[in-house]
Amino acid sequence: MTKRYEKIAFVASAAPQAQEAFQEMKRLYPSVDPDDADVIVAIGGDGEMLRALHQFMGTSKPIFGINRGSVGFLMNEYRTDNLIERIEMADRSITHPLLMVAWDIHGQSHTARAINEVSMLRQTYQAAKLSISIDGKERLPELIADGLLVATPIGSSAYNLSVDGPILPLNSPLLALTPISAFRPRRWRGALLPDRVSIVINITDPESRLVSAVADHTEINGVSSVEISMDDTIDLVMLHDPNHSLDERIVAEQFGS
Repeated sequence: MTKRYEKIAFVASAAPQAQEAFQEMKRLYPSVDPDDADVIVAIGGDGEMLRALHQFMGTSKPIFGINRGSVGFLMNEYRTDNLIERIEMADRSITHPLLMVAWDIHGQSHTARAINEVSMLRQTYQAAKLSISIDGKERLPELIADGLLVATPIGSSAYNLSVDGPILPLNSPLLALTPISAFRPRRWRGALLPDRVSIVINITDPESRLVSAVADHTEINGVSSVEISMDDTIDLVMLHDPNHSLDERIVAEQFGS
């Protein structure tokens, strides 16, 4: 049988249990440098999966995650047996990152990509004042809140869920636009948007009510305007055991299991 993946590379977080598993896997299975690999095995928690997806973004290298972290929502079960067979039989989940272009109060532009979400967060004791436009049309002239986030389906069960945003099925063509501790409009709980739209967030009085924009782990302070869109030119490929697919875990999360 022809193998889909001939060359494996291992990467791991700095956590002791991840490093221990990393050394064990390298002892048991032949591996190559990540640049030469057909597939990347990322060992750690969800943070390591996100780090690996960012590191190999644009290469189309699939990532098979092994959970040696705390949550491991995006990861597969840690086992040392049958790794090659597991990778060959794994289901593929394909997602795309968000592209964030942020302009700061000095007129400089900053570009970053996010796999989970792009967040606008207040930097001071004062609530942020934001306006929201979708495809060039202003939809909410003023949101007073601690912030606002735009989450992908894969990120909808992360920070988005913790601020009462909806969980999105992995294959849904949607983005979740979710306020963080909204004060006005009091009853606004956010929106579900097609993933083809362009979202522009303008910050009212950005120099006195400072707001930061965060794309996963990239933070830009003192922004005045942020544009967010899906970058469907980049495929992010994750591999999951057939009985442990990400689709199944997202459905289970919606029922609290």
